Amino acid sequence: MGKIDSLIKHLYEFKAEGLGIRSDRQVVLFNGAEQQPITAQPLAAPHVELLLGEIVPIEQLESCATVGKHNFTYDSPFGRAKVLVNREANSLNIFLKPSEPFMSSRAAAATDSGAKASSAPAASFEPAPPAQPAAPAQPAAPAQPAAPAQPADSQTSPAALPVAQVRPVAEDDPRSDIPEPTPGNCALDPYLKYLIKQKGSDLYVCTSKPPIIRRDGDLEVIDNQGPMGDSQVEELLFSVTPMRHRRSFRETNDVDFAYELPGIARFRANLFRDRNGMGGIFRQIPNDILTAEALNLPKCILELCHLPKGLIVVTGPTGSGKSTTLAAMVDYINRVRPCHIITIEDPIEFVHPDKRCVINQREVGSHTDGFKQALRAALREDPDIVLVGEMRDLETVAIAIETAETGHVVFGTLHTNTAASTVDRIIDQFPADRQSQIRTMLSESLRGVVAQTLCKKKGGGRVAALEILIVTPSVANIIREGKTFQIPSIMQTGRSVGMATMNYSLLELVKEGTVDVRDAYERAINKSELLTLLEQNNLKPRELEH
Repeated sequence: MGKIDSLIKHLYEFKAEGLGIRSDRQVVLFNGAEQQPITAQPLAAPHVELLLGEIVPIEQLESCATVGKHNFTYDSPFGRAKVLVNREANSLNIFLKPSEPFMSSRAAAATDSGAKASSAPAASFEPAPPAQPAAPAQPAAPAQPAAPAQPADSQTSPAALPVAQVRPVAEDDPRSDIPEPTPGNCALDPYLKYLIKQKGSDLYVCTSKPPIIRRDGDLEVIDNQGPMGDSQVEELLFSVTPMRHRRSFRETNDVDFAYELPGIARFRANLFRDRNGMGGIFRQIPNDILTAEALNLPKCILELCHLPKGLIVVTGPTGSGKSTTLAAMVDYINRVRPCHIITIEDPIEFVHPDKRCVINQREVGSHTDGFKQALRAALREDPDIVLVGEMRDLETVAIAIETAETGHVVFGTLHTNTAASTVDRIIDQFPADRQSQIRTMLSESLRGVVAQTLCKKKGGGRVAALEILIVTPSVANIIREGKTFQIPSIMQTGRSVGMATMNYSLLELVKEGTVDVRDAYERAINKSELLTLLEQNNLKPRELEH
């Protein structure tokens, strides 16, 4: 669907008399003398040219490029429209109206006098030749005021244009015609249930694409499903989106929230807009938390769960299983220690019932304004353990380190690939004049770093390869002195205390027969080092020799 179709959609949904697009002006809908803007900003002349180029017939390309008035018809996805073009020396005006006028409430209330309404909106906009009025209509009867130009679903947000974002100008929530989600009865639920049935991890619902799932790391189109239009995608996604998140989406074109199918699974959702229109990605969060034993977490990681204070960071790229590992560690603590745990997440993913612990889970946007605000407040809430879903900014990192120093255990996540780069990332977020102080604080508070990546298992499923850094006195000294480049060599010699490099972890998975050599090689960061290890163990296949 073209970008101009996203505008024409409003012409038909609102049953308007005409749609006006003029360079350096907002796009407007016409109903009689009323003009309703549907873009937040004016469109630049080049963008109006692009919109015209999407619909002008090939045989009229040359004529429509000349100064003057032109007309043709366009078969949009929503119906046939008459297009009137008025090109002047310094402006381009496009006016569209339905081939068959709508029977609006204004027309229904019109008298039978036979008088024609003036074409003032089109004339003032100057899109058409005088002989072709923009939108004939009957004048309203004096006793019956004209109805508003917008129907009940006037909050539908169309796709974004290259510069100007197309949004109806309104104060209420978008798509107020779609009720608040009722889990189990939402239009998107069958797709989410299919994802669970197929043991997939993610569902992709995007405009101009068929619905897609990710299973064992691979993308698969759902059988017998074709590309979906913007209105269909909007209907599916808004069916599971709470009203307040629809409002946020209208304002920012991005929103995160959680959705739950009771007794089946929770989903972390992200809605967004791209060049085609609206889209959404849903990550499955199983109701049953995988235990530390089920994940086969090493003993040294479980020992981190018994610490009285300190900072523990779980890192890895998006989709590497950080949330699953953290959930397993929190669940382990919940089973073996009497503690007060506060989690700060965006959104809440795994739900932890109280076992031996008292657990308070707070969601950014719903229960707190942000990570740093919630982290500051946590210091007054008597926690033993604080989990920070993402250490996004300098202030959040600083508070997390201070919290760890004051006698609390803090779990956090970062999007880094290795243990050494995690230490560097934390320090480099601070100004140069503070980095020496932060190195000292970090050397005293950091207790461990777990960097992970997911690999395909032979026979299906995925397994995490873990790089583990345990902060011993020698590692603390390296951090304090700014010699983090020495961390990998320390990790290679620190296996007795549970340390492991990523390549060593990948090698062990290959030796166990859990992961294929090719996949392990693709996941390695230092590939040449992994090749050497594979050769030493007679595991290097021929296809990796070149």
